[in-house]
Amino acid sequence: MKPDKESARGLAQVEGYLLWNAEVDEARRRARRFTDALPWLTTAQREDVERVYVADRVEACRDTLTKIAGRAVELRGEYTARYDRLRARCVAVSVLTVGMVGGTCAGLTMISR
Repeated sequence: MKPDKESARGLAQVEGYLLWNAEVDEARRRARRFTDALPWLTTAQREDVERVYVADRVEACRDTLTKIAGRAVELRGEYTARYDRLRARCVAVSVLTVGMVGGTCAGLTMISR
């Protein structure tokens, strides 16, 4: 792998790690805020509710990210196919245009002699 690609991959992994940790921290904050609204809970109950809340939120985030990543792969394939078709059309039109211009110039040259 090229150094640039390795660096980009490493940076993407670090970014993903940081984003995921931020999401887990946000889930913990929300869990604390939720249990703060339930003052009658014992400490053990509060910890259990927070643990379950965080686990549920993390699972929901993981499912969402998995769906998003899958869709991104699908879109990349679709857009790559569209780009390839568009590029082929542009090349074909360019070749035809050059051919027509070249033929026209050759024809005009022959006529003007």
